[in-house]
Amino acid sequence: MSETDTTTDASTSDQTTAGTVTTSGESVEETRDAWTDYDVGGEPIMSVENLDVYYGDDHALKDISMDIPEKSVTALIGPSGCGKSTFLRCLNRMNDRIDAARIEGTVAFDGQDIYQPGTNLVELRKRVGMVFQEPNPFPKSIRDNIAYGPRKHGEINRGLVARLLGRDEKEKEDDLVETSLRKAAIWDEVNDRLGDNALGLSGGQQQRLCIARALATDPEVLLMDEPASALDPIATSKIEDLIEELAEEYTVVVVTHNMQQAARISDQTAVFLTGGELVEYDDTEKIFENPESQRVEDYITGKFG
Repeated sequence: MSETDTTTDASTSDQTTAGTVTTSGESVEETRDAWTDYDVGGEPIMSVENLDVYYGDDHALKDISMDIPEKSVTALIGPSGCGKSTFLRCLNRMNDRIDAARIEGTVAFDGQDIYQPGTNLVELRKRVGMVFQEPNPFPKSIRDNIAYGPRKHGEINRGLVARLLGRDEKEKEDDLVETSLRKAAIWDEVNDRLGDNALGLSGGQQQRLCIARALATDPEVLLMDEPASALDPIATSKIEDLIEELAEEYTVVVVTHNMQQAARISDQTAVFLTGGELVEYDDTEKIFENPESQRVEDYITGKFG
């Protein structure tokens, strides 16, 4: 990733420019490539190179490069409007749904650029699932919410035609529903009412149901955009515990405004700051205890943001 325009030459690359402050209260400083050159310790499951995102004339993300290690939790933090959610949506091409969005650069998943022509977006979003900020269960039964994806992808045959042809796979569906709900730590709360409308669940239960729905398609990566921001503290704690458990089997990338949450649940943290810039990316403990960037330290200690 290239250095920001405030960088002058190599002789001054270790210095911080003091005294200049943006309208958000964020000081201007010179950035260094080394601050984001995080060693993931092996082959990353996703690798982003020179990513730029534009919404019309707005340059939302600027020259982002970072690797995401598998079976771990990567937190994306930063003030509102810094590009965290935009970056997250780039990882399974959800920004394609925004007409004004234009993406440059590469996002490799298992070694293949997901932005190359001919990419199967249905398959991509099956393998790279997403959970949104607000719980969004379908107005269907709990069972149908979980089974919807596998049915749509043809992985489970159900319905009148399947029964007439002797291909009905109810037992397979039963197993999938139970497994997904157990992985999302909600089975014990709903197993006796799978036929009930999912909209009757509490907010925290709805969010865990949405996580179970994403898991039902057997993803490798799970993207979460502030999954607990709309929940009460008890439900938030359950979601945090769940994220840590999921990382044993899945790669989790989570956007959060809650820095304490990032410190509790993530293995590595990427800090985005104003202007759509990735400023620092490292082990979470290093980011929160000894960041390289003065701006990152100021943000973490609450001096702006």
